[in-house]
Amino acid sequence: MHAAGLAAPAGTPRLRKWPSKRRVPVSQPGMADPHQFFDDTSSAPTRGYGGQPSPGGLGYPSPSSSHEAPFLADPMSNMAMAYGSSLAAHGKELVDKNIDRFIPVTKLKYYFAVDTVYVGKKLGLLVFPYLHQDWEVQYQQDTPVAPRFDINAPDLYIPAMAFITYILVAGLALGTQDRFSPDLLGLQASSALAWLTLEVVAILLSLYLVTVNTDLTTIDLVAFLGYKYVGMIGGVLVGLLFGKIGYYLVLGWCCVSIFVFMIRTLRLKILAQAAAEGVPVRGARNQLRMYLTMAVAAAQPLLMYWLTFHLVR
Repeated sequence: MHAAGLAAPAGTPRLRKWPSKRRVPVSQPGMADPHQFFDDTSSAPTRGYGGQPSPGGLGYPSPSSSHEAPFLADPMSNMAMAYGSSLAAHGKELVDKNIDRFIPVTKLKYYFAVDTVYVGKKLGLLVFPYLHQDWEVQYQQDTPVAPRFDINAPDLYIPAMAFITYILVAGLALGTQDRFSPDLLGLQASSALAWLTLEVVAILLSLYLVTVNTDLTTIDLVAFLGYKYVGMIGGVLVGLLFGKIGYYLVLGWCCVSIFVFMIRTLRLKILAQAAAEGVPVRGARNQLRMYLTMAVAAAQPLLMYWLTFHLVR
């Protein structure tokens, strides 16, 4: 007889089973959950990736400002810093005082005081000097005015830019003829610079031998002699476009123009001083000054041809 068929006797109380509850231990504050594999660091202010970085950066402790205070308050350190500052100031003052002995910075500023209007008019004067009448340099209280106010004043901006452009055009000409090389371009630049230096030294020596008292300075000579690069650039560029015929036509025109320009400019610098000294026009010394002016002017076309004829083929 199966047990399922047995019934409980009447009057017997039936026991009711209640589901068992599992007790979960409550974690105390500051203790980790026993069923948690890792600690929860999301709320930690200084630990983990969510924490704020330390003031020192890169996780290293920041140096305490208490260590810097004694160094700054050290009298020996303050004395060394003050001595270094005074020494640097004294060196700067010494350089500023003696730099003009080797590089006349103040004078160079005058020769670069140009503007666009002056450059345009000066280039026109170098190419067409025949119609210009007044060649006198303007003065203001015994000081020549800046080039941007006087087209007759010499400047170094045009000669410097023309020299650099001449080297670039020479490189272009050599490149179109498959003859370009850095050594050849450097030789072209050094050759032009050497001829310019030789010109300046020869003129200064000639002025000394002829005993000419003039206000023509070395920088003035560099400026006047550097104007020939403008015509050289024009001749080479036209020669690259139209061949040798265009080269000779343009260079010939520029050679005549620079000859006229140098004669009319230098005669006021050299011969006018002789007239102020009372030297007779037919005197021997004045004749030497005229020959010197003519020689300087005649040397410009020769050098223009010598420095450019091999660039056009």
